Amino acid sequence: MSSEPVVPDYSGACISNIIPAILEHSSIGEGWIPDNVLNAKQVVLFLIDGLGYEQLMKSKAKGLIPNLSELYLSRIHTVAPTTTATALTSLTTGRTPGEHGVIGYKIRVGSQVLNALRWTAGNGSAINEINPSSFQPIKPFGNSNTTVISPGEFQETGFTDAHLRGVNYRGYWLPSSIPFMIQESLSEGAKLVYAYYDGLDKIGHINGIYELYDYEISFIDDLVGKMIDALPKETALIVTADHGMVNIGDSVRKLHKDIMEVTAEVSGEARFLWLHSKRGAEAGLKEALVDLYSDEAWICGRDQILDEGWFGKQVSEAARNRLGDVAIVAREPVAFVPPSRMGPNLVARHGSLTVEESYVPIATMLRN
Repeated sequence: MSSEPVVPDYSGACISNIIPAILEHSSIGEGWIPDNVLNAKQVVLFLIDGLGYEQLMKSKAKGLIPNLSELYLSRIHTVAPTTTATALTSLTTGRTPGEHGVIGYKIRVGSQVLNALRWTAGNGSAINEINPSSFQPIKPFGNSNTTVISPGEFQETGFTDAHLRGVNYRGYWLPSSIPFMIQESLSEGAKLVYAYYDGLDKIGHINGIYELYDYEISFIDDLVGKMIDALPKETALIVTADHGMVNIGDSVRKLHKDIMEVTAEVSGEARFLWLHSKRGAEAGLKEALVDLYSDEAWICGRDQILDEGWFGKQVSEAARNRLGDVAIVAREPVAFVPPSRMGPNLVARHGSLTVEESYVPIATMLRN
């Protein structure tokens, strides 16, 4: 694992800068997105949930990705934390987490904790209490008319409203439909088509980065091959991801009861866990966490994280208010959870700022 956290480079090769580079022909893409891709007549952006750069390189060494291997491949940063809700919102808005405010998987909003992917709080939907477009006010994809190809079951959700509102949403029910829907959208004149697939992330969480992960990688590479075949001339393809993953297995650390006695609330996720201290307990909480967990995690206060730019140079007041007082950011392949937390035993996880989680691939080509 990493000796120091990988702080995202929001000024350069980062997923938050892909859309501005494409739509604004911004110089921010120079050096990591080829000029012919930036100047293409039409662009397909395919995001694979859970595909870290380190995992992709291992798949390449095994000969599992012949189609992706033909593309121009390099490494870029994702955002902090390395989690889907935050990364996808940075991708579609072209902004840092500190600007758009979706600063984690579970986010404290007043007296509630919002599950950003499900848009739930407590035992039910939060759609009436937490308006997605108010919570995340930045318009996705600027003013462009973007076609989005994503799972049909996500279309009418709060998180989709937060990070994809205003797009031409085309829902698929089986991933085999993605290449055809891309081809159809391009033939109808779409300048930018964004496609999203989450199967690899699911396999990683449930089965770990083992044999079934390899099979899923091979399936995705076949999909990419069909996408390439579907591209008309002078159309670019960009393949990227939101985060990598690490195998955790049974290495789950339940927080000590003394920690919970001075903690009012917990947010974030198991590899980037925010603790919201009870009044007056912040300093003591950080000291206790350092004593208990610093051999396996970076223990960081909110001010340190903001000063070091983990969420970008600009952090809105709304985003700042959603952060906890102290974060447990896993350095080793472990997870941290409250003692009362019930849920699935995920084999592979993400969220932290290790090399394996923080770097994602960007693979590009132009169809001549």
